[in-house]
Amino acid sequence: MFKKILIANRGEIAMRIIRACRELNIATAAIYSEADSTGIYVKKADEAYLVGPGPVKGFLDSRQIVDLAVRIGADAIHPGYGFLSENAEFAEICRASGITFIGPSPYAITMMGNKVKAREIAQAAGVPIVPGTNGAITDVKEALAFAKHAGYPLMIKASAGGGGRGLRVVRSDAELRENMEIASREAQASFGDGSVFIEKYIERPHHIEFQILGDRYGHIIHLGERDCSIQRRHQKLIEIAPSLILTPALREEMGRAAIAIARAVDYDNAGTVEFLLDQEGRFYFIEMNPRLQVEHTVTEQITAIDIVRHQISIAAGQPLDLQQKDIVLQGHAIQCRINAEDPKNNFMPCTGTITAYLSPGGIGVRIDGAVYKDYTVPPYYDALLAKLTVRGRTWEEAVSRMRRSLEEYVLRGVKTTIPFMEAIMQEPDFMAGRFDTSYLETHPELYSYHEFQQPEDLVLAISAAIAAYEGL
Repeated sequence: MFKKILIANRGEIAMRIIRACRELNIATAAIYSEADSTGIYVKKADEAYLVGPGPVKGFLDSRQIVDLAVRIGADAIHPGYGFLSENAEFAEICRASGITFIGPSPYAITMMGNKVKAREIAQAAGVPIVPGTNGAITDVKEALAFAKHAGYPLMIKASAGGGGRGLRVVRSDAELRENMEIASREAQASFGDGSVFIEKYIERPHHIEFQILGDRYGHIIHLGERDCSIQRRHQKLIEIAPSLILTPALREEMGRAAIAIARAVDYDNAGTVEFLLDQEGRFYFIEMNPRLQVEHTVTEQITAIDIVRHQISIAAGQPLDLQQKDIVLQGHAIQCRINAEDPKNNFMPCTGTITAYLSPGGIGVRIDGAVYKDYTVPPYYDALLAKLTVRGRTWEEAVSRMRRSLEEYVLRGVKTTIPFMEAIMQEPDFMAGRFDTSYLETHPELYSYHEFQQPEDLVLAISAAIAAYEGL
């Protein structure tokens, strides 16, 4: 087993990895920027090192991070998610420097990191894919020809990357012409690759993903599925496990498909295979994320399997000590992403200082976070502050537990998604399990949620009222 792991990430995922390492008696080294020097993960790691320049570049500097790992005697690097987690070049630099990259091989990252190649691999493995163009396209005429054949609506997608960037839904020739260049520019800015391809847009599907684990000896299993259908602009907000609509037979079929795709690229470590499930119960492969996912916590809650711990042991060369028959899904779990965003203002990111903080607790409640009272939320990173995950024996119990936990959650000083999540937990369709990827679009009333009025808001309101009165 490793002696020291450098964590090439920050925030709540860095804390998650630190906790797993503690249980394995492995020393940890954190990296941080000056803007993030007060992060709790910096204090909790055994060692912490400043990287730079600036608030972001240090987290993206492969050579600086690997050189640091060598200098401090770390024998492995865990990239978490985001930043360098899907960077094949970074994984290769680690390998060339004698540092273990805790993740899949550079080959698997390359194959699955490009959506066009991933589609080809899935098709060769006999897994259904969404009808689309044969490879990346740059010519609008070629795109219009495909549209004439396939019909609208269509989806323009970046060949590289994910997270909803470089993605546009179009419903006419005019929209296709307008959005081809926009999607390409956004993909180039986000991933350094401006190529795009086009798929048939599946109306109102469920977004279902399967968590897989594979070792270096060809043994691959899945840990069941997550339903990630509640999204805003193709970015996930709430995740549940298991899906409320999959039958045991469909779960088995989709699980086999996920494993087949992983096996096609000799995949090892943790990964996620993502599908769309249409209204008729047909599923289509859309992409594979060759890394840990934000929403891995719901899978852990219903399987009692520590995914990060297995990532580490697999990377250390240990065989996976689980068989598919060992995986039993128990109960239901829900994860809400607690973001520093204002849902009423188009989810505008919010910064500021946390003036009060109290996390919920009780049976079946889990917090993965990295904020505390007096912590200043910086403007340079993802808006995710914490992940609130609950488990219940039934769906109804999980929903009521999440509702209660959100009511208990005190996080003041910045606007967050907490009250918006509370509104969802009380919405009849969600409570009944009636939702798909169109859920937020078809429930605009959710944005009329009641906001807790913070003491500082009252002071400002009173001051403004006095000023207005005196100005009369």
